[in-house]
Amino acid sequence: MSRTWSGRAVAALAVLVLGVAGCSGEPEVEEGRQVLSPAEAGQQHTHTTLVGDGTTADAGGYRLADLQFPDVSREPGDLTFRILDSRGDAVTDYVEEQTKLLHLYVVRDDLTDFRHLHPVLGDDGTWSARVDVADPGEYRVVAEFLPAAQEDGSHVVLGARALVEGTPPPTGQAPASTASDGVVTIAGPETLPAGVDSQFEMTVSDGASGVLNLGTYLGSYAHLTGFDVETGAFVHAHPIGAPTTTDAGSELTFHTSFDLPGTYRLFVQVRADGFVHTVPLTTTVG
Repeated sequence: MSRTWSGRAVAALAVLVLGVAGCSGEPEVEEGRQVLSPAEAGQQHTHTTLVGDGTTADAGGYRLADLQFPDVSREPGDLTFRILDSRGDAVTDYVEEQTKLLHLYVVRDDLTDFRHLHPVLGDDGTWSARVDVADPGEYRVVAEFLPAAQEDGSHVVLGARALVEGTPPPTGQAPASTASDGVVTIAGPETLPAGVDSQFEMTVSDGASGVLNLGTYLGSYAHLTGFDVETGAFVHAHPIGAPTTTDAGSELTFHTSFDLPGTYRLFVQVRADGFVHTVPLTTTVG
């Protein structure tokens, strides 16, 4: 059964994105596991505000338009769209963030299917990427970017809907605050306070003897992409600096703020022993 997503003003969901310096030129990550080139992560971080929360196609004078999405599942297809400014012109000038000009997220309404993509920008302002989704259903395409014209440095986050025809599978049990993809286990917080800046830890391990060899992916030791389960509002954060080795594994420290309570699905991406892993977690903000 599909669910209706409603927008929340981003002022009500303040996310502090903690950027780190990184190496550009990392190869694109295809579906599954792929070896990535080495990268260095710095310690500097900045607080970045978001314009839009990914639940609407229009925010801050920008619009996600002309979305084309594959109409079948389990088969690679082309995804294309454009970002238009307030005059209706295609935006072609962007500032690189986390080694990419634009980060694209594809997520199913029931939050069981998630993709983090980096499309290519054409001369006419059309973004394009190859994507395959696991199952039929309703999806949302969320674009996060920093236009060169955005003088205050705030990221714009826009979202548009797409339908993949067919019968969606039944929704399974939601992941807990500790979850594993069979290789990497990530333990996150069960609860976080609403309305205050929070610093919290996530521990990455092999689920048994502990420490894994964590590298960087797109210039950071982890990417946390989250969605409010009820509204679909988008959150995104990176850890502060390098991981700390503990008896339980590699501990990553995040700093962010959730102004509104709710249940959030967090897709945490880490590079362990040369491979990128995506592990979904659930946490409650209250």
